[in-house]
Amino acid sequence: MYSLSDFDFNLPPERIAQFPLPDRSASRLLHVDGDQLHDRQFTDVLELLQPGDLLVMNNTRVLKARFFGMKESGGKVEALVERVLDTRTVLAQVRASRSPLPGTKLRLADAFDVTVGERAGEFFTLHFEGDVFDLIETYGRLPLPPYIEHDADEFDENRYQTVFNKVPGAVAAPTAGLHFDDALLQKLKDKGVNFAFVTLHVGAGTFQPVRTENLSEHKMHTEWYTMPQETVDAVRAAKAAGRDVVAVGTTSLRALESASQTGQLEAGSADTSLFITPGYQFKTVTRLITNFHLPKSTLLMLVSAFAGFEEIRKAYAHAIASEYRFFSYGDAMLLTTQNRA
Repeated sequence: MYSLSDFDFNLPPERIAQFPLPDRSASRLLHVDGDQLHDRQFTDVLELLQPGDLLVMNNTRVLKARFFGMKESGGKVEALVERVLDTRTVLAQVRASRSPLPGTKLRLADAFDVTVGERAGEFFTLHFEGDVFDLIETYGRLPLPPYIEHDADEFDENRYQTVFNKVPGAVAAPTAGLHFDDALLQKLKDKGVNFAFVTLHVGAGTFQPVRTENLSEHKMHTEWYTMPQETVDAVRAAKAAGRDVVAVGTTSLRALESASQTGQLEAGSADTSLFITPGYQFKTVTRLITNFHLPKSTLLMLVSAFAGFEEIRKAYAHAIASEYRFFSYGDAMLLTTQNRA
């Protein structure tokens, strides 16, 4: 049984990518092939994927979910939208000197008011006086991850979105998808690689640290996903043909595996709090494209479950020694599962 400290490693701060590369597909790719490591470029996925393989991508769009504002008393507040509940209501993290009470008015971005509703765990319900998506897009700020040390600018607003984003609702990007540009996608399509999409709205909880050494005591954050029937059909066709189902990112993987808990992939929408640790038997995904993840994070546990604990430890040590770029704006890995159901 693994514990939290098993997933710790020392990462030099200079290995954390603070900015994306000028070209999306210019990143490096570490191909983990069993116990063999191959240093490649991301565009080599064109060689590593075969006709009939299925790439499953998360088409969520990152919201401009961060707001700064004032309470009626004049105190400063910061709000980070976690989830849109309907066109006038969101769940949000609210930081203030004192937690706001229900009924409190908050003035956000010096432009519009919201009313604080009931508390929901660590979040607050906020009621908008206009369309949530319009106000977020007009007045919000893009919420970059906490380890990126600059404020989002226009360049980030483009590059912290995938080129296939479609459905607004995330507060963090599905970062493995950031490496794909339109030209690479077209080359993959021309080769005969197939595409399918899921929607999983990445929440701020993806950055929350695991605080308990005993992993069985960790309460996983929940995220909303949708599995379309056409994606289910595409997965079944790929499997029937003996081809790989390749998840682009841990969010696509979590959606696919969450929708496969009966043993068969099923269409639908639901919350998922699936916590994948070593020993998990993967039911749908056979290969994974993913970035490098934080020490002691649930995502590092997930990739260790997928490709093997020792294999990932070896790959991360190699990546640090070889000066790969880490985290959201960093380089990528291509993994094959060692633990299929």
